[in-house]
Amino acid sequence: MSGLVKNALITGVVEGYTSEGMGVLRAEGMPVFVPEAARGDRCAVRIVKVLKNRAYGRIEQILEPSLHRTEAKCPAFPRCGGCDFQHLFYEEELWLKRRRVEDALRRIGGFDAEVPPVEASPQIAGYRNKAVFPVGKKDGRTVFGFYRSRSHDIVPIERCLIQDPRACALARAVCRWADLCGVEPYDEKTGDGLLRSIFVRAGQQGSQLCLITRTGRVPAPGTLIGQCRGACPDLRGILVSVNPERTNRLMGRTASVLWGEERLHDRLGAWDFTLSPLSFYQVNHPQAEALYREAVDMAGLDRRQTALDLYCGIGTITLHLAERAGRAVGAEIVPQAVADAVENAARAGMDNVRFLCADAGQAAAQLAREGLRPDVVVVDPPRKGLDRRTIDAILQMSPARVVYIACDCASLARDAAVLRDKGGYSLTRVRAFDMFPRTANVETVVLLSKLNSKQHIEVELNLDELDLTAAESKATYEEIKAYVLEHTGLKVSHLYIAQVKQKYGIIERENYNKPKSENAKQPKCPPEKEAAIMDALKHFHMV
Repeated sequence: MSGLVKNALITGVVEGYTSEGMGVLRAEGMPVFVPEAARGDRCAVRIVKVLKNRAYGRIEQILEPSLHRTEAKCPAFPRCGGCDFQHLFYEEELWLKRRRVEDALRRIGGFDAEVPPVEASPQIAGYRNKAVFPVGKKDGRTVFGFYRSRSHDIVPIERCLIQDPRACALARAVCRWADLCGVEPYDEKTGDGLLRSIFVRAGQQGSQLCLITRTGRVPAPGTLIGQCRGACPDLRGILVSVNPERTNRLMGRTASVLWGEERLHDRLGAWDFTLSPLSFYQVNHPQAEALYREAVDMAGLDRRQTALDLYCGIGTITLHLAERAGRAVGAEIVPQAVADAVENAARAGMDNVRFLCADAGQAAAQLAREGLRPDVVVVDPPRKGLDRRTIDAILQMSPARVVYIACDCASLARDAAVLRDKGGYSLTRVRAFDMFPRTANVETVVLLSKLNSKQHIEVELNLDELDLTAAESKATYEEIKAYVLEHTGLKVSHLYIAQVKQKYGIIERENYNKPKSENAKQPKCPPEKEAAIMDALKHFHMV
């Protein structure tokens, strides 16, 4: 039994991190979890809570700082609770996030998966295109900020290092309007007051402000509009969402236009999108593009196949899939997001897309009843993961591949294990993206694949009986593809490799390169990819 007691002062070295990013050290045979610690810190820690199998502490003094520790640039850290890792160098943050994903897959899912290094965010400051600020009163002034960790006590800020600067500029303007016009912040205890929260989206083509209020009355709207337009010249619209309920739920059920445009326009990848305040949209623009490219690559679609995108939001992933697939179906429960998705598909000229307004489980069950058998199902669920009905519908449709995108790797590991155990899926690929720098969250995408016994047969081959040339035996197609990707960044197909091998006299099996029908047209290997494949063949001494 541990000898640790509350208020005891201990000394130790931080060995690693919890999944929430707290430091871990050991004392009296028990792990002690310490916020704002860095791996390698030698510190004096005050015990604040002792449970049966773990304890919690706070740093009283850093005796020897870790090499991974840096000085936090934000004056509100760690009080505001918005960031977890302002005290770490970014390389250490990426290291712990990789370990977090590996640990979840191994410990929760039972997968022996090695996770490649986390894809770093191009921006670690000012990257968030979405901000939600609670509003309160401090010293007679209206203030905005973030809740102190594990509380509803607002820590006021003037600027936030991870938010787009336009978000804070608009929040400051709203607070000035509130003070000028006598608008009181909402009081959670009494239920009085008007202004609950400030919600800002800052896109590449402009920004949008939404006020969450207790009633629909907005005093002095002209003053509000003038303050906000002066603070943010690219403001496209001001909306009001009424939430009269005494609840922690942020938005009301609808949003009405006070001034300007109802929807924000933005560009992601090759397409322009419109989105409503109630619609989901990834907060880190460049990382979202990289994530979606990876998800589509994992899907491995061709023009004969069907993709189903559950939790599709405004159709961002669905359109990326439709570009490669024969048809794509998206499902989303938020009506405004579905309306956005339909409009986005029409603007993109995509006529092979269909959208359903239903939750993921309902949509999957409906499509299963219709006899839809998608080749690929893509899911991007909320933090809690997939519900039972959604998993059952996926298992019933039995796609060849499931691409799972998750903001919580623990939920991902749990659901992937169910799909493995009940559906015969194996984890064949995993990538992690730092979508949320300076916070403990990490975005993960995995490919779950299965062998469909109805479409495959097992064949026993005696390699001694195969007439392999010396050149053919030197490198596999996957080794050639990997070499080309590593040295040139180009992705080449088996077909392109076969064409180049045939062109330069490396004998291919008969019919390997033959179209499935006489009238079918095959793509020809582009010159730059042919040159890259030739370099690989030379590397493996095949030519």
